[in-house]
Amino acid sequence: MELKALGKSTDYKYDKPAPEILERIPNPFAAQSNKNNVTGTVHIEAPEFTSICPVTGQPDFGTIVIDYEPDQYIVESKSLKLYLGTFRMQGEFHEACVNRIANDLVSVLQPFRLTVIGEFTPRGGISLWPKAEYARPAKESE
Repeated sequence: MELKALGKSTDYKYDKPAPEILERIPNPFAAQSNKNNVTGTVHIEAPEFTSICPVTGQPDFGTIVIDYEPDQYIVESKSLKLYLGTFRMQGEFHEACVNRIANDLVSVLQPFRLTVIGEFTPRGGISLWPKAEYARPAKESE
């Protein structure tokens, strides 16, 4: 397994989110999932998420919450940190950020289920917490 970010000098980028930054590692739950029918889920909170309002150019702050049931892979946490950091100068609405993060994680991890919630700090007295959800479609019987 060759990880690009973990244990190496970090080149931080603060714009142009790209799923290529995300890395995956084998799911530790998968090796023992059949023993006693145990499965696992992953819960991640990134409380220092920032992006920019595409209209005003003002910074937005929030916590990104990711919950997923992995299949064969889990996300490598440093690559996730670097990926989330690329939103810092990205002008994008909250809903678009959350949807992009969910879609990129689904593409890389191919989980059974995944939810991404953006818990953004209030603006003008209004809290906005968009949520994107994915569930792998059931296979059609042949």
